[in-house]
Amino acid sequence: MFAVIKTGGKQYRVAAQQKLTIGRIAGDVGSTVELGEILALGGDTPSFGAPFVEGARVVAEIVEHNRADKVIAFKKRRRQNSKRKRGHRQEHTVILITDILAKGQEADAKPKAAKKAAPAKSDAEAPAKKPAAKKKAADEAAKTEE
Repeated sequence: MFAVIKTGGKQYRVAAQQKLTIGRIAGDVGSTVELGEILALGGDTPSFGAPFVEGARVVAEIVEHNRADKVIAFKKRRRQNSKRKRGHRQEHTVILITDILAKGQEADAKPKAAKKAAPAKSDAEAPAKKPAAKKKAADEAAKTEE
């Protein structure tokens, strides 16, 4: 199933478990947001809104907030000793689409994509402290020479 959403004056085609970079939206990293401006729902029985699909919503999780590369607006008027340079960085939000819900559907209690935890390193896997052993051997050799 897919949906066409509208946010920040732009339209995006989204599917479940898709990461998407959109214009900045309010919310903390890790929080869940619901996008309610759904223009179309696709799948077995597609439905289109006029302008929005009634009761449909997309549930997403905020992954991170970041900024785009700097765009420089440089204007120069030749032979007038006049120039202007301005820079701008657009703010973005990266979201993960967790669920697409039609009218009357409820969101799952747990997200579909479970985050995998990194395996913890045990003491046996830790590298041995060889430099300390070399230093002790060098100190003992220096004492025996004296």
